[in-house]
Amino acid sequence: MSDYFPATPAGMSIVLHRSPLSLCLACPWVPVAWLATAPAARRYMAGWAGRDELHMLEPSALEARASAVPGSQEMLELSAPALYARRVIDLSNRDLAQRRTPRRARQELRWAWLLEGAARWFSGQTDYARPAIARRLHEGSRPSFPPGVRDALLLGGTVIDLLALERGERAAAAFASGLHPQGTRGALSRAFGGRPFRDIEAGWRAHLNRLVSAV
Repeated sequence: MSDYFPATPAGMSIVLHRSPLSLCLACPWVPVAWLATAPAARRYMAGWAGRDELHMLEPSALEARASAVPGSQEMLELSAPALYARRVIDLSNRDLAQRRTPRRARQELRWAWLLEGAARWFSGQTDYARPAIARRLHEGSRPSFPPGVRDALLLGGTVIDLLALERGERAAAAFASGLHPQGTRGALSRAFGGRPFRDIEAGWRAHLNRLVSAV
């Protein structure tokens, strides 16, 4: 991560939990986040990134949480890297409020697709997400662009994936390291070299179709 982002934590502790109940008691925001996430992605929210600690389910609990579809176990095995990547992005994002305030909460909701998506992509989870993405597209309504809060964990990484394919990994890291003052549309247009928002959305939906066509 230090090759791509300007700031990384000096040190992090990992706290392992034997059950989702233990995780929720330690991190009260986890059940709220689960409820706010689309059903196809909930099993992959297996922890929480704090300032100095990563709270996550222990390996046996992660194994039990995996489904039988390809990629599920691999995504869960990358939970610790995903949480660490989320913390790195928090530290590196020059516009994200560092203290837990109402302003920070509003930023995290508005930019969840970027913050979560970049964390999932840089940790490698998005590489294994195709079956889960296919389930989401089959079960739910047409996703918005950029993805809303419910789809941030699963579909946010596909936006980063498309950007990395077109502009490179360093462009993807730079994209995750700031919040555009003109909002999500301005951020996407700038990241994709000034392309119109409508064209970026069309390219993203085509990218989604390509990702799930091989499932």
